[in-house]
Amino acid sequence: MSSPSPRIGIVVTDAYSAEDPDHDTPVLLAALQARGVAAESVVWHDPTIDLAAFDLLVIRSPWDYPERPREFLDWLDRAETATHVVNTPATVRWNLDKRYLGELEHGGIRVVPTVYAETTDAAARAIATHDAPGARLVVKPAMSAGARDTGLFAASDPRALELAERIIGGGGVAMIQPEIAELSEGHEKALYVIGGTFTHAIAKGALLEAGGGLRGGVYAENPVLVEASPAERRFGEEVLRAVAAASAEETPLYARIDIVDSAAFGRCVLEVELIEPALNLHIAPHATPAVVDAILGAISHESASGADR
Repeated sequence: MSSPSPRIGIVVTDAYSAEDPDHDTPVLLAALQARGVAAESVVWHDPTIDLAAFDLLVIRSPWDYPERPREFLDWLDRAETATHVVNTPATVRWNLDKRYLGELEHGGIRVVPTVYAETTDAAARAIATHDAPGARLVVKPAMSAGARDTGLFAASDPRALELAERIIGGGGVAMIQPEIAELSEGHEKALYVIGGTFTHAIAKGALLEAGGGLRGGVYAENPVLVEASPAERRFGEEVLRAVAAASAEETPLYARIDIVDSAAFGRCVLEVELIEPALNLHIAPHATPAVVDAILGAISHESASGADR
C-alpha cells in the first residue's frame, strides 16, 4: 500500500491590497499539486485550522503580522509544537527584529549605518548627527514589513522626529539611517536564494517619497527581473553564512537578500528577509521548480528525522 501524500499548508493571510497582491501562492499551490502533493493555503490567524493535520507549514505571505506581532508569535509557538515549519520558527523570531543587522555587521557584513533608538532623546541625537546641508535620512521601525511607518525626510524636517516618537511610543525601536542616494534612484536589488542556491534577482524601484510616505501614496512594488553579477552572488553567499552563524539555521528554505551598491558606503545589505518575502514567481517562473523541490526536500528531511527518533 502506498503511503499517503504529504499534506502541506502554505501560510497566508485573508486580505491583500489591490496594489500588493499575493502572486506566489496560486503558482506554488498549482506546482505542488501537479507533483501529486496535497497542498492548500492556510490563513495563519484562523483559529479553526488544525495545524497538526499538516506535515509541513511553509510560511509565505502572512503580510499583516506586523500589525499583530504578539498574535503572530503565539501562532509560531503553536505551529512549532504541532508540526514542522519553514523557515524555522527560531529563524523567524530572529529575523522579526531588524536589529539582526547589527549581528551581521559584527560578523563582517557591511550594512547601512544605523542607529537603533529606544528613546525619543536617543532618536533626536541620532537625527541631529545628519546635519550636513541637504542631508536626508530614513526613519523606520525595527519590526515592520511593506515599508510600514517608514519615511524619508530632510534631516531638519520635524516630521522625522515625530515618526520616531510614534514608533517608540508604540513600544517599538526606531531605526535612523542616512539616505542612500542609489536607493532613492531605484537601484536596490533583491537576490533570491532557494534551498541554498541562487535562483533570480529583481529590482523593484524606489518606494519612499521625500517628506514621508510612499510614492503614489500606497505600497506598490514594480518588480523587474535583473541580472546579478558573480560578485553580487558571492556577497549574497557571505551574507547567508553570517546569517547561519547568527541565527543557527544553516540553510533557510528561502531567503531574499536586499543589497545596494552605494558610492558612500560600498556594497551594503539593506535587509535579509527570511519570513515572508514575495518570491515573484509570476515573473520568475523558472524558480518555481526550485521552490517545490526545496519544500519536498524539507518534507523528506523531516520524515527521515522522525524515523531516526
